Amino acid sequence: MAATVTIAAAASIPKAEPGNYTNLKVLPKDISSKDLQSIMADDFEDGLGVSCGFCHANAKDGHGLDFAADTKPEKEIARAMMRMTIGVNKKYFKVKHPKLGDAALVVSCTTCHKGQPFPDGAEPK
Repeated sequence: MAATVTIAAAASIPKAEPGNYTNLKVLPKDISSKDLQSIMADDFEDGLGVSCGFCHANAKDGHGLDFAADTKPEKEIARAMMRMTIGVNKKYFKVKHPKLGDAALVVSCTTCHKGQPFPDGAEPK
């Protein structure tokens, strides 16, 4: 009886709806808003100690940020770092399906950045 109630309760929990995001090149195109916010807040903001404007350009109308724009080089660098992190976890730590934001990752942004925008010794001159 308890198993039936548990299964019925689990089936009624709504799944996170995918966001309507454009220009995602590394993250899944159907990523949920919750997962995207978690990656941006936990991995990037906490792992690098930066805010959204570090990688995302200001909107042309001057209000907010243009998240889809590739104007700032930091955004492409972040993509390269995401690919590297996924590759390192897959190749060297045998994580079968590495996914950004997953607690199972051995290597993450924080591994090297430790809450700083640039890893030790890598700050631009």
